[in-house]
Amino acid sequence: MHTETFVPSLGWALPFVGLLLSIAVLPLAAPHLWESNLRKLAIAALLGAPVLVLYLRVYPRALVHTAEDYVSFIVLLGGLYVISGGILLEGDLEATPRTNAAFLGLGAILASFVGTTGASMLLIRPLLQTNRERRHVAHTVVFFIFLVSNIGGCLTPLGDPPLFLGYLLGVPFAWTFRLFVPWLFTVGLVLAVYALWDRRAHATETRVDLKRDFYEVRRLRIAGKQNLLLLAGVLAAVACLEAPWREAVIVALALVSWFRTDAELHRANRFTFHPILEVATLFAGIFVTMLPALHILQARGAELGVREPWQFFWATGALSSFLDNAPTYLTFLALARSLHLPAEVVGVTHDLLRAISLGAVFMGANTYIGNGPNFMVRSIAEERGVKMPSFGGYMLYSGGVLIPVFLIVTLVFFR
Repeated sequence: MHTETFVPSLGWALPFVGLLLSIAVLPLAAPHLWESNLRKLAIAALLGAPVLVLYLRVYPRALVHTAEDYVSFIVLLGGLYVISGGILLEGDLEATPRTNAAFLGLGAILASFVGTTGASMLLIRPLLQTNRERRHVAHTVVFFIFLVSNIGGCLTPLGDPPLFLGYLLGVPFAWTFRLFVPWLFTVGLVLAVYALWDRRAHATETRVDLKRDFYEVRRLRIAGKQNLLLLAGVLAAVACLEAPWREAVIVALALVSWFRTDAELHRANRFTFHPILEVATLFAGIFVTMLPALHILQARGAELGVREPWQFFWATGALSSFLDNAPTYLTFLALARSLHLPAEVVGVTHDLLRAISLGAVFMGANTYIGNGPNFMVRSIAEERGVKMPSFGGYMLYSGGVLIPVFLIVTLVFFR
């Protein structure tokens, strides 16, 4: 058997499906079980072991390539997480609709350059501090998840994990700048909806709360400014270097940040390694178990009947809403390659890659489980006393705001 043409049977995709369902269901059905990273590792290992044995026997070269991609992926996410954890933005502005919209707009820009996780962790605490005198805050956090934790991160491979995986597969670093127009259009639409919503909510606040908000203003200040230069160093490393030098530089920059940042600043940020260890644990299982699914799609993907850009946008987005958007991106990229259309970039057309990229990044905002930062932002908000909507309640927000926006995006960009 030529290993390059190895196609496993359909049943070998079940461990991948099982792991993705575990990620989607267990945080809600068994939160105590799911909170331990060791238990996540056990689940990932249990589901990944059969696939690992299969590929060690039949196609070990695929495991080597997967391991290389996994290391690059985790090093980038870990570097951005550690360095952004050394930056503290604190203060208390007047929580007007204009101020809140400015926070969200700034976050949507930062998300592409420091990652959706980095931008979310950097801005959610000062946003909550600014709005602490107001009673109607949950909608602001929901729109923050929409824009900063998801939609904003599509302009560079640093912005969201799916795009970095695409970069590792050969998508040029600057290719994502082609997404600028749909990014600007979508961010503008969602921001406009938010501005109208928050203007109405602001008008319902009590006069006492608004007066207190007006007088309890403290200028924003940034602590740990040296880490901004380190973030720029990560961007330069991704743009200019190849493996393994890229990963070595990112690790070095993260170590400099960790040891040169005041421990008090980390405590003020409530920095822990739990979130990044959770990502590393789960993605170890994902990268292994997705191998059969990817090879099956590459061989038989054309049978699914998904061919047009708008179909890829919605199919990728629908799965990214409930499963992790990074493997979803890889799955539909493999499907697009199987169609044998003109190979304009990494074996697919520009239009199909644009649809897959936007679907994976944008629609991770549709649920709490669509993208890693979503639950992190929700948890921080609830720690600060904000009553956040339930899983279903959040989907009422996304269904009422995002789905109409995405329909407009389809009509404008994927007709």
